[in-house]
Amino acid sequence: MLVLIGIAVIVIGFVLRINPLLVIMASALATGWASGHAPAEILAAFGKAFNANRFITLIYIVLPVIGLLERHGLQERARALIGSIRGATVGRLLLLYLLFRQLTAAMGLTSIAGPAQSVRPLVAPMAVAAAEKQGEPAGGDAIPALAAATDNVGLFFGEDIFLAIGSILLMKGVLETYGLVVAPLDLSLWAIPTAIAAYLIHGFRLWRLDRRLARR
Repeated sequence: MLVLIGIAVIVIGFVLRINPLLVIMASALATGWASGHAPAEILAAFGKAFNANRFITLIYIVLPVIGLLERHGLQERARALIGSIRGATVGRLLLLYLLFRQLTAAMGLTSIAGPAQSVRPLVAPMAVAAAEKQGEPAGGDAIPALAAATDNVGLFFGEDIFLAIGSILLMKGVLETYGLVVAPLDLSLWAIPTAIAAYLIHGFRLWRLDRRLARR
């Protein structure tokens, strides 16, 4: 029963509101010690688990890098870059990003961008800078929210074009429960006009935003 000491460490750590990462590490170390493993064996188990799940944990390596870049002025440089481009507008910028997001998602590269990877550190600051050039008051949340929405639209309607994506397999499974056998390729092909329609509709919204800011 001593090997269950790790559960007690987790409960105590969460009750005391200690950093969850430290709590989990302490629980794993306590469980390994109670099982009679040497410190080197426990460390080797950590390394084996990390290596086996390296694709899942890759995001936890990328996020600290993004944080360091932001600390050293990534957002400020992005704002300065878009401010130096003549004729740049928030609508044109987000429309270009929407095209990039849809095309990469259609090729299965769904994690190449996203709210944490690209929107917060790059796209949102550049969109805000472009909007301020057009007369939008600073400090609002509307433009960053629109940047995040553009990312969602591009991913949601672009990823279904890729065959080996979870949404395609889910639709195929649901249709088969009702006796409708549909090939994944057919679903992907029918996702193309939907993605084009989404691009045009969201692009029209961005065009209207540029028109409104131009009148202001």
